Amino acid sequence: MADKRQKILTYKEYANWGEDERCEVLDGKIISMAPSPQPSHQEISMQLSIEIGSILRGKGCKAFAAPIDVFLFEDTHHKWIDENVRNWVIPDLIVVCDPSMIKRNKILGAPDLVVEIISSSSAKIDRIDKRLAYQRAGVKEYWIIDPANQLVEVYRLRNHSLELQDVFKREDIIPVHVLNELEIDLAVIFPERDE
Repeated sequence: MADKRQKILTYKEYANWGEDERCEVLDGKIISMAPSPQPSHQEISMQLSIEIGSILRGKGCKAFAAPIDVFLFEDTHHKWIDENVRNWVIPDLIVVCDPSMIKRNKILGAPDLVVEIISSSSAKIDRIDKRLAYQRAGVKEYWIIDPANQLVEVYRLRNHSLELQDVFKREDIIPVHVLNELEIDLAVIFPERDE
């Protein structure tokens, strides 16, 4: 694995790896080759997917949970070739409202909403590297979920910058700004803690 991290990688090369190997790449450099997430991460991801997915059922927007490759800087209007792609991420959850972005095995372009669930090993990547990439790509809304502290940081795109709008706690109801009618009760998302 160490030698894979050192080289500049294209999506075409990555597509030839084994199915159990996943990574995220920005500017051709691997930024994350994380092992499978912890159960608390998966529980939050599952509950959030259920909540958002059920509200979106039958509507134009679609929710996707990891793993799904997102080509942030590619779009459906240009001919794109996998060997030229040097930027892709695998967010924990995304919402896409433009059906032309949804391809057989990837998403082309910036999702409307991106959610990352951080761990101690991914916090810097999610807060800095990926936030800046999402900002550059034009993601409208970005959530960083902190399972350890049961907090959600909500960033919204304003003047080409993803700015922190608010921080929500377990007892809060969080609005999804890109989906006007959608609100999420965080008590449903975060597991109860034993005192």
